[in-house]
Amino acid sequence: MDDKILLEGILWDLKVLSDLCLHGSIESGAKKINELFKTSLKDILDLQNELFNIMAEEGMYNVTNIEKSKITKAQAKYKQTLEGE
Repeated sequence: MDDKILLEGILWDLKVLSDLCLHGSIESGAKKINELFKTSLKDILDLQNELFNIMAEEGMYNVTNIEKSKITKAQAKYKQTLEGE
């Protein structure tokens, strides 16, 4: 199996796990369970970041810089959409 495909699958799994831990930390009423979800979320996000950085270094995940004007334009459009609702 291609390394990129394998790592993308692992990255996806980490994203799903982080979502589960986020909701668990929000919805948990028991203090010990809540802390466990928070700790797990931090650990999973750290792993996700580490894997992303490795993939970027290997050229598997290309990052492109976007001009500030495009970001500002997208923010304005999003704000306009929210105000229209």
